[in-house]
Amino acid sequence: MTTPHATVPDSELSGALRLLPAPARPFASLARLDRPIGWWLLFWPGAWGVALAGGAIARWDLILWLLLGAIAMRGAGCVYNDIVDRDLDKQVARTRNRPLASGAVSLRAAWGWLVALCLIGLVVLLQLHVPAAIIALFSLAPVAAYPFMKRITWWPQAWLGIVFSWAALVGWADVMGALTAPGLLLYAGSIAWVVGYDTIYSLQDREDDAMVGIRSSARAMGAHVRGGIAGFYALALALWAGAIWLVRPDLLALAALLPVAGHLAWQVLTLVPDDGDNALARFRSNRGAGLLMAAACVVVGTATSL
Repeated sequence: MTTPHATVPDSELSGALRLLPAPARPFASLARLDRPIGWWLLFWPGAWGVALAGGAIARWDLILWLLLGAIAMRGAGCVYNDIVDRDLDKQVARTRNRPLASGAVSLRAAWGWLVALCLIGLVVLLQLHVPAAIIALFSLAPVAAYPFMKRITWWPQAWLGIVFSWAALVGWADVMGALTAPGLLLYAGSIAWVVGYDTIYSLQDREDDAMVGIRSSARAMGAHVRGGIAGFYALALALWAGAIWLVRPDLLALAALLPVAGHLAWQVLTLVPDDGDNALARFRSNRGAGLLMAAACVVVGTATSL
């Protein structure tokens, strides 16, 4: 029997997967439920938007709904991505054992699983106020286009940033009732953050991607990848500083960014581009970076709303 680690090399919850009935395990793997880092990264920008808008306490229920939505829609996105990429996945060592590429899940079953996950997302959508719900619906187009970006651009990570940061717009708009400049800057900073951490992630596949012809920011940056990642992280911090300044123009408010700035600097300084395990660990550490940014937003947003 194929173990979860063989199916998903960077699985974090292989022990938990073994508790599932055998027929359910490939579906859990297809939705990457064994890799919670993905839904954490999708969730954090939404939590930031709610918190910076001053809703961390009063709208705690919205934060939980966004968490459920992140889990369901990240899973749906992974299923859709694997449907589109099933032929390419067979040619890359890290992905050839994914459930669709390996034949563990049929194409028809994958579509059914995708619909089920989207229905959970619909339940979350119905909890949002109308402006936020409309913004959330607009995310469907970039989500649908994402799997094709690696075929037409060297920067699919930028498109992923557009998709994975969308919840910042939703969270901000649901609390504030509209999109305003701080929410937009928070979103833009999240895009830069995503480009940085997903470039780190794509370092694992540079050799296979080159053979298959898959484009990525890691390949585009080449020998300058560390400096490129540092640049995107610096841009993220600058944009987040702008968002915080518009909410609370106070140097002490900007100091709330120091912990996340230190964490991102640590990632860059300790990154070994040719070491896949090192890159994976630095990528996963962005769960902590997201938490530190959330803490900054809670402090600034709550202090401003008092």
